[in-house]
Amino acid sequence: MLGHGINDFYAIQDAVPDADGLIEAAVIPLINVVIFPNMVAPLFVQREQDLLAISGAQADGRTVIGIALREPDPETITPEDLFATGTEMALGRTLNMPQGGTSVLVQGRRRVEIVEFVQTEPYMRVRARPIEVDEDADHDSTALMRATTNLFQKCVQLNPRVPEEAYIYALNIEEPGWLADMIVSTLDLPLPERQSLLELVDPVERLRQVSALLGRELEVLELEESIQSQVRDEVDRGQREMFLREQMRVIQNELGEADIYQQEINELRDRIAQAGLPDAAHDKAEKELARLALVPPMAPEVGIIRTYLEWLVDLPWSAVTEDNLDLSNAAKVLDEEHYGLPKAKDRILEHIAVRKLAPDKMRSPILCFVGPPGTGKTSLGKSIAKALGREFVRVSLGGVRDEAEIRGHRRTYIGALPGRILQTMRRAGTVNPVFMLDEIDKLGMDFRGDPAAALLEVLDPEQNAQYSDHYLEVDYDLSKVFFITTANYLDPVPPALLDRMELIEFPGYVEEEKLEIAKAYLIPRLLEQHGLDGRGLHFDDETIRLISREYTYEAGVRNLEREIAQVCRKLARRVAEEKTIPKRIVPASLTRYLGPPEFILPLAEEEDEIGVATGLAWTEAGGDIMAIEVSLMPGKGTLQLTGQLGEVMQESAQAALSYTRALAGQWDIDPDEFDRVDIHVHLPEGAIPKDGPSAGITLATAMISAFTQRPIRRDVAMTGEITLRGRILPIGGVREKLLAARRAGVKTVLLPKRNEKDLADIPKRTLRGLTIVLVDRMDDVLAQALLPAVY
Repeated sequence: MLGHGINDFYAIQDAVPDADGLIEAAVIPLINVVIFPNMVAPLFVQREQDLLAISGAQADGRTVIGIALREPDPETITPEDLFATGTEMALGRTLNMPQGGTSVLVQGRRRVEIVEFVQTEPYMRVRARPIEVDEDADHDSTALMRATTNLFQKCVQLNPRVPEEAYIYALNIEEPGWLADMIVSTLDLPLPERQSLLELVDPVERLRQVSALLGRELEVLELEESIQSQVRDEVDRGQREMFLREQMRVIQNELGEADIYQQEINELRDRIAQAGLPDAAHDKAEKELARLALVPPMAPEVGIIRTYLEWLVDLPWSAVTEDNLDLSNAAKVLDEEHYGLPKAKDRILEHIAVRKLAPDKMRSPILCFVGPPGTGKTSLGKSIAKALGREFVRVSLGGVRDEAEIRGHRRTYIGALPGRILQTMRRAGTVNPVFMLDEIDKLGMDFRGDPAAALLEVLDPEQNAQYSDHYLEVDYDLSKVFFITTANYLDPVPPALLDRMELIEFPGYVEEEKLEIAKAYLIPRLLEQHGLDGRGLHFDDETIRLISREYTYEAGVRNLEREIAQVCRKLARRVAEEKTIPKRIVPASLTRYLGPPEFILPLAEEEDEIGVATGLAWTEAGGDIMAIEVSLMPGKGTLQLTGQLGEVMQESAQAALSYTRALAGQWDIDPDEFDRVDIHVHLPEGAIPKDGPSAGITLATAMISAFTQRPIRRDVAMTGEITLRGRILPIGGVREKLLAARRAGVKTVLLPKRNEKDLADIPKRTLRGLTIVLVDRMDDVLAQALLPAVY
C-alpha cells in the first residue's frame, strides 16, 4: 500500500477542529528534523509504527502531525521524548528505498500545539490545537522582509550548498512568517534552534530572529571565503617564488655569485672538516657532499642527502668527557643517593680503581642490573654517571619489536633515520656516556626482526668498536660507552645476550633497609616537595614499619613513597587551611591519613597442630610464610592437591609422599594405611599461584605428622627441596625467607646445610631472635619439628 501514495498535496484537506478547537491526528516522530509550514521535504521512515500510521492516514486521506524528538535516537519513543509543538503535514508520494525503509514526501501545513496523547499503540495519536496567526504585512514587516531577503541573497551567493532557486523562491513570498520558515529550512542549524523558531508564533519576531541568524551565518561564510582566498593566494605566490628563484639562480650563475644552495653546501663542507670524522666516515661524507652539489636544488634527493650529512657531522666522533677517578668522591656520591646495594657500588668503585691504574687497557664494562621494580636500578645508573662525571642517557626498550628500531632503516626508505643507539649517542654528545638500556627483558619480536639479536653487536666488547647502523653505513665506535642494562626477570633474555653482560642482582629491600631509606631519603625529599620542611615534622620508626608492612606489598620503595606522600598531602592541606598539624606521625594516626590497612601480615600458627607445617616462600615483594595442611580421610590412596599449585610443587608433593611410604616402617606407619586413606594437601590463599621445589621438606613433614598423629611445633618454619632418599637440597631467596620468618614470630628456621654460605651476606640484625638450624637429611628436620604423638 505504501508504494502508491497520493501525488497531489492539494487533494488532502487540513484536519477540521472540533467544538473545542482541537484536531486529532496520528503522530510521526521526527529524528533531527523540523518541518515548517508551507515547506515540502522528504522523510525517511523505518519504524513499523510510523509506517502503520502513514498507511492509515493515506488510506483515509488525512493529515498527520510531525513532532521532533528531543534526543536523536532513543531506544523507545514515549510522549515525554517529543517536543510540545509540531507541524500538521500532508502526505505525498511514498517510495520504498533499496537499502530498506521508506521515503515519504510531506508538505507542512500549520503549526499545532499538543494538548494530549489519546493513543500510544500501535502508533501515537494526539489531540492538538492549531496555531493560527495573522500574516498581513505592514510597513515595518515589509522593510524587515526586504532586509532579510538581501541578507539571504548574500548567503546564497557565498554558500554553494544553497541553490540559487531558493533565493528566487524567497523573492516571491509576501508573508513574513512564511519567509522566515522558508529561510530557516535552508540553513544548517542545530535542532534546538530550529525547534525554538517553530515554537515562536509571532511572524515578525520570528523573521527578526531569522535575520539575526542570517547575519551570523554571513559572517562565517565571509570568513571562509577570506581563508580560501588566502590559500589560493599562497599557492599562486609559491609558484611565483619558485619561478623567480630559478631565474635568480640563473642570473647569479651568470654573474659568478654564490646562491643560498651553494652557501648550504659550503657550510656542510666546513662542518665535515671540523667534525673530526674517522677516515672512512670522512670519505663517505665527502662523496655524499659532491653528489649533493650535482643535484638540482629542487630535486627530492636533496633533503635525503642533506639529512644524512647532518647526522654524520652531528654524531660525537671524538668528543670525550674526562672521567673523575676520585674513589672517595665516587663512594660519597653513591652513598648519598642510594642506601645499601653493596655489590653494585663495589663493582663501580672497582671499575674506577682499574681505570685509575690502567686507563687505556681496560674495556668498558657491560652490566645488567636485575631485580624487582622499585629497587633503584635506573636511578643508580644516573648516580654512576654523576660519580664518573659522564653524561647519562637512557633508552627504554619495553615494547620494541622492530629490529630497525635498534639498527636503523636503510636510506632506500622515505623518512629513514638511524636506530635508537645512534640517536641517543647524538643526544649524549660524547663518545663515552653512561648508556642505560632500560627494560631489556621486555623486548618483543615479530616479522620485522628480533631486536634482541640486534643488541648482540652493541653489547659485545669484541664487536662494538665497529658497530654498523643500517642508515649510517659506516662503522661507529661504541667501545668507550659504559653500558648498563636493567631487567626484572632474566627468563625472557636470550642466552647469547645474557652471556655478554655481567649480572648484578638487586634483591628486594628488607624492612630495616626500607626504614633507613625512608628516613634518609624519602621523607626529607617529600617534606620539601610538599612545603613541610622546617616545621619539625617527624615520622616515628614504628610508623614507617607499619606503612611498609600493612599499606604496601613490594620489594622496592615506590609504594612506600606514595603512601608517605599521601600523609604529607593531607598535612599540607591542613597547613594551607591554617589548621594545626601534629609534630609526630605516630602509628595510631595512620588510619586517619591512609585508611584501614590494605595488607594483613601473616603470622605463625597459634597452636601445635597435626598435619599443619609452616613453610617459607619467596615472592616478588619479598618473603612470606605459608601453612601447608594435610588431611587424611577414608578412601583408596588418592593424593589430592589444592591451592593452585604449579607443576614443580605438585612433583614435590609426590616426592614427599613417596619418601613417607618408603620409610613407613621407621615411623610405625602401617603400609596398608596408604591404600585405605585419601590424602588431601592444601595450601591456603588459593587465588595466588604457588610453585617451586622449596616446599618439599614442609610437605613431607606435614604428611608424616598426619600419619603418625604427632603435632608439629608452631614456632618452627622450614624450607628446602627433598629427594626420594630424604636428602635436602639448597634453595634460593634465603634472605627474604628469614626476614619473613622473623616478622611472623617464628623462633626456629630449618635451612638446608648447603645454604650456609648464603648466611654470610645477611645482616646480623636480620638474624636477631632467630635460631637457624642447618639440616642435611629429613631425619634432622623431623627431629626438630615433630612433637610426641597425641592419642
